[in-house]
Amino acid sequence: MKHKTVNAPPGIAPLAVAGLTVRCGERTLVHDLSFTLAPGELLGLIGPNGAGKSTVLKAIAQLMPSRGDIRLHGEDVRRLPARERARRIAYLSQEERLHWPLTVWDLVALGRYPHTEGLGTARDTAQRAAVARALHVAEAWDLRSRRVDTLSGGERARVRLARALAVDAPVLLADEPVAALDPRQRLRIMALLRAQCRLGISLIVVLHELTLASQFCDRLLLLEQGAPAALGRAAEVLTAALIQKVYGVQALFGEHEGTRYVVPWAVAACSPRPGVSLAQADYKDTDGKPANAMATSDSS
Repeated sequence: MKHKTVNAPPGIAPLAVAGLTVRCGERTLVHDLSFTLAPGELLGLIGPNGAGKSTVLKAIAQLMPSRGDIRLHGEDVRRLPARERARRIAYLSQEERLHWPLTVWDLVALGRYPHTEGLGTARDTAQRAAVARALHVAEAWDLRSRRVDTLSGGERARVRLARALAVDAPVLLADEPVAALDPRQRLRIMALLRAQCRLGISLIVVLHELTLASQFCDRLLLLEQGAPAALGRAAEVLTAALIQKVYGVQALFGEHEGTRYVVPWAVAACSPRPGVSLAQADYKDTDGKPANAMATSDSS
């Protein structure tokens, strides 16, 4: 699926965020976050529950108020007309209940709304072609006549992805698109997202599965209590020290076909004392037994 590009001076990032801060009452949900998203990049947004991952996506998509600078191809996102902004950013929210008696085709066609006038529903030839392309890319074409409230979890995930792809936006924000899916469906969805990046789309995906993040993402942005803890390639971010500090767990590490994998193994009962390595620290598994004998620690 070929994605539309936005005319911008060379070297201008599809998305640039500087000093992003989000507050809710007296609480600061995101604090002073800055990063850029390169053309065709798949950026994984990771961190424990409540770290601010979904909040970051909503702030970028202008679904909640924020402070700081957010630019799409050099333009202030807040100054863009709503319809133009909707053409440039596709937002795939966390799993939503689909109770409407709509067909899959009609649901995916809603992704074309930013490209239609008034209350148009993507009926002309060009719009229908865009819907068909999105369904094919998301491997959901065979589902087009089904009602969305009859779909399985994996089928819903592909259909919702098709709706986001139908927007044909150069930037896609995907909030936990593989949550509650079985391993095969997780790999299938992540492979589809990776393929779209190879075609030029720039994508941020919120993930809890660290091995998927390592396997598919170009870079990872690790959040801790709304603030950036690390930004870089998987080997730089998914270290034993950072995982223990941010997630409070000890992890196993390995490599297969050049790709690093991470397996959270035991809850860290305490932080390592000064001068004591993570491997020597008094970790205990969920049964209260020492975890050192069965879990290995990454040296990085």
